[in-house]
Amino acid sequence: MKVVKAQVLGFCMGVRRAVDLALAEAQAAEGVVYTLGPLIHNPKVLDELKAAGVRQLAEGALPDNTPASVIIRAHGIDPKIEKDLRDGNMHIIDATCPKVKANQLKAEELSYAGYCLFLAGEAEHAEIRGLTGYAEGASFCAVVGNTNQAKKEAFALFKLNENAKTALLGQTTITQEEYLDIANAVKMFFPNLEVEQTICTAANERRQALCELLTEVEAVIIAGGEESANTRRLLTIVQESGKPSVLVEDAASIPKDFFAFSAVGLCAGASTPDSVVEEIEKKLLDFF
Repeated sequence: MKVVKAQVLGFCMGVRRAVDLALAEAQAAEGVVYTLGPLIHNPKVLDELKAAGVRQLAEGALPDNTPASVIIRAHGIDPKIEKDLRDGNMHIIDATCPKVKANQLKAEELSYAGYCLFLAGEAEHAEIRGLTGYAEGASFCAVVGNTNQAKKEAFALFKLNENAKTALLGQTTITQEEYLDIANAVKMFFPNLEVEQTICTAANERRQALCELLTEVEAVIIAGGEESANTRRLLTIVQESGKPSVLVEDAASIPKDFFAFSAVGLCAGASTPDSVVEEIEKKLLDFF
């Protein structure tokens, strides 16, 4: 079997920074160390953090133990939740991805400048929930996951104020195509929509590398956590190509029929550690 790895895979800068901050705090802290929700969407990494002494705290909950350190995860959080933590005298380590943080501050800036906001992404995703918190000052803020939702919300705003100043921001892991389609849907009602460039280049680089990989292989394995939005989007790309594909969290999850292909591609989401990629590659090669 030939295993072809994508040219770009493994931890992105934001994820690596968050993991490094958490591990460093686990070593240095005198009290209990928590992450507010899962630090990143990868079960193997979360297990490693747990083994290092980092506990996971439900969003909106305050630690009972003091002193305690609370790490804000890579996806960021609602500023009201952060304020509650700081008011509770917790030691805060902000591991929000710098790209996500920039988007949060942009949403806040536009809100107070009088813009009505459209947020492109998954309504229940942690990043969008945090971004919505920063957009609280806007008189209108709608999360839109597709063009139909975008048209519906834009029409609702148009009926209220056809001259509204509008801006679009997106979840950093959304595809450029999805983002453009949503922007065009809103522009049907608000042609002067300001489209902020909020998509992470790391996510785009992984998608481009996967598209190149597809020309060389018969099937593709996507390594990563099932809760990871950027990993699921990689899987969708392969599914749309028509080639066999599967998302696995570890080597033990590789379906048996994937060992029958002569050339298998291996790609990974931005929250997948190198060790998982190497483990999967070894399992494929050792089968023969």
